[in-house]
Amino acid sequence: MSSPRSVRFESSTLAKLTSYASRHPGMTSSSAAALLVEEGLRMDSHPGVVFREGPAGRRAGLVAGPDVWEVIRAVRQARASEPELSAEDVLRLVADGAVLPLTAVQVAVSYYAAFPDEVDAMIDAADAAEVAAEAEWERARQLLVT
Repeated sequence: MSSPRSVRFESSTLAKLTSYASRHPGMTSSSAAALLVEEGLRMDSHPGVVFREGPAGRRAGLVAGPDVWEVIRAVRQARASEPELSAEDVLRLVADGAVLPLTAVQVAVSYYAAFPDEVDAMIDAADAAEVAAEAEWERARQLLVT
């Protein structure tokens, strides 16, 4: 539950906040401030995580790396395909496969541990989009098969 707070911004900061909100339909300066404060606090708690815009919406990602959900999906796939590996070896396998430092994979796992519902929702959306794209491709292929 949110509660109102009085916050004073420098005029230049308020201009940037207003501009940010105006570029995001349905967002107010107040909701933009709340979002950006929440993300800032998350980045402070999870160094190495940033937030970015994209076709899938705003989401957590690794600095100069993939989205957190992509790393977590890779960790799950590695665990499923190599169940005998230790936790450290699974992380190392993902790091090597994604050409990421081991610490980056650990950052993603730490973020996931704090916000599993958010990351799981991104994975579910990506999985659904892949299923839909494959079905569309298959329909187009069947149309062209004699």
